[in-house]
Amino acid sequence: MSKFGVLVMGPAGAGKTTFCSALIQHLRNNKRSCFYVNLDPAAEDFVYEPDLDIKDLISLEDVMEEIGLGPNGGLIYCFEFLLDNLDFFTEAIDPLTEEYLIIIDMPGQIELYTHIPVVPTLVRHMTRSGALNVNLCATYLLESTFIIDRAKYFAGTLSAMSAMIMLEIPHVNVFSKMDLVKGSVPRKELKRFIDPDSSLLEDDPAEAHAVTTSADRLGADPSGAESVMAGGSFKRLNRAVAQLIDDFSMVSFLQLDVQDEDSVGAILSYIDDAIQFHEAQEPREPVDELENSYDDGEMS
Repeated sequence: MSKFGVLVMGPAGAGKTTFCSALIQHLRNNKRSCFYVNLDPAAEDFVYEPDLDIKDLISLEDVMEEIGLGPNGGLIYCFEFLLDNLDFFTEAIDPLTEEYLIIIDMPGQIELYTHIPVVPTLVRHMTRSGALNVNLCATYLLESTFIIDRAKYFAGTLSAMSAMIMLEIPHVNVFSKMDLVKGSVPRKELKRFIDPDSSLLEDDPAEAHAVTTSADRLGADPSGAESVMAGGSFKRLNRAVAQLIDDFSMVSFLQLDVQDEDSVGAILSYIDDAIQFHEAQEPREPVDELENSYDDGEMS
């Protein structure tokens, strides 16, 4: 029996847990079942209590106190411990039916997705190549305010692309917290960031009045003191990153405002398409719908 899930990822502060809460509320409003998994061993505050919480197995606070690791090292230790005790995860997920959407709230340390193999190992365990047979996709959140600083925007986009390559599952990339930029960034300008394009660096307002140094023009050693002090090395790096993203052409973004239920529903529709959720659902007869409505009325 197939199962369906979404891995909610992104940098710290991108709004992952807030999105999970909005998604759960939307699913409940539409009478859909979900199973909420928290895999952030440092998370404490939830609108909806997780159905499965990694802190019941191991917490970052305990690891830091007992082993003496820092936050990043402690987080990696927690995930390695989870991989050594996958029964904790498997026993909770395995009984779920295809009617459930498994929502997995991940921590914000991007090294877990970009170059450390712990999350890819967990993903392989969950998907059809592993034990749980979950149709899984990732939703990568990037805070929309990144577009104000174009170098930061391309760095965030590179982290999303790196996660796509590492995890090898369908991805839905999302600009979160759209309410923070809608009033300050014109809609026409905002559309330019939906599909990353290296030309965004060429007309960057932050660079409009910058003086290009002779070292940068003549292609001098980017590690040289003159090039570094003038910012030429940084600009070259940004251009190289932007061109790499442009060449791969893998990343595009959707827009999310968690305060708008239609916006949450639109993101969910992309997730459903990526995991082929509706194709696996059995059509319901009208009598079933009436019985469900009657049952809901009794429960309320």
